[in-house]
Amino acid sequence: MDKKNQHFETKAVRIQSETSQHREHSVPIYATSSFVFQDAEQARALFADEEEGNIYTRFSNPNNNEFVDKLCALEETEDGVATASGMSAMFISMAAFLRSGDHILASRSLFGSTHQILTQLFPRWGITHTYVNVHAPLEVWERNIQANTKMIFVETPSNPGLDLIDLEALGKLSRQHNIIFNVDNCFATPYLQNPARWGAHIVTHSATKFIDGQGRAIGGAVLGTKALMQEVRFLARHTGPALSPFNGWILSKSLETLAVRMEKHCEHALALSEFLENHEEVIHVNYPFLPSHPQYTLAKKQMRLGGGLVTFELKGGVERGKRFLNALKMLSFTANLGDTRTIATHPASTTHSKLSDEERAAVGITPGLVRISVGLEHLEDIKTDLVQAIEHSR
Repeated sequence: MDKKNQHFETKAVRIQSETSQHREHSVPIYATSSFVFQDAEQARALFADEEEGNIYTRFSNPNNNEFVDKLCALEETEDGVATASGMSAMFISMAAFLRSGDHILASRSLFGSTHQILTQLFPRWGITHTYVNVHAPLEVWERNIQANTKMIFVETPSNPGLDLIDLEALGKLSRQHNIIFNVDNCFATPYLQNPARWGAHIVTHSATKFIDGQGRAIGGAVLGTKALMQEVRFLARHTGPALSPFNGWILSKSLETLAVRMEKHCEHALALSEFLENHEEVIHVNYPFLPSHPQYTLAKKQMRLGGGLVTFELKGGVERGKRFLNALKMLSFTANLGDTRTIATHPASTTHSKLSDEERAAVGITPGLVRISVGLEHLEDIKTDLVQAIEHSR
């Protein structure tokens, strides 16, 4: 079969590293720091980039190569680099291209640590940024482009507000102004959304979330064109945010079940959001595939399904929210997401606690906002725990 014409699920299962002389059916873990050269000429050719192959696991490893090959096929990109964490992926996807005096244009709704990179780390090196509200029209984005703007960086859906950005519009804008367009696709995963189809030059992932799917491994990836990935690979090679082979093996195996897991996550999340929207104690619910979501039409255009995250706010503000979280019996109270287990999080006091009150308000993080990463337990059991926690938090 022509691999290019295979469906998503087939690519996720069948793309594998080359079978060894042992004829294994499942790829082994290559727990080795280095690789042996056949002779001096091969060593020279490998270091001169005249021959492709593994030299040192900080550079590449069969497990990590397989993980990247799968992601590139699923995201429809030419090349990619695996990293030790999602945040290392976010950092090198920007730092590989930005120099002192450069400017980055970004959506205001970003994950807290990404916000810290732009506001605390990059200014140390003379790199400036401008935020644009996710709901701003395209002309506002264009008006904020400066002569030294080198990159547009967005995440969509955003964390935790679940705001969306028109990828097609920004893709066209970036091409018109010769600016690199970088999209954090963590929440959607390649199964629900493919930014490269809409004009993104770089797609970044925290594989720790839905790609792993079981809260086991930390990892990330930067994907894009071969030319751009040469710059990313150079930075990664010489600064060392290498993914461990064990985690690369886990994440590659996890991709085999991504499609079936995301289907169920999304089915549960939509049903739960509809249930919560009609609950008398809930002020509002955010979910991209709810018709009440302000960007519902855009979500239907660029996403296959609505994702596995739901956010809502109970009547009673932050104190009610705290009582609700403390009353949960089955749901996990942790800062992670994308797990088989349903997780409840209070963004204002955890993932986005480093933001000021004004910064949180600007991205829709109200004091009592609760984020639910909807898992794979039976839907009625998830509802039962939510209902009893709502009742006990009155």
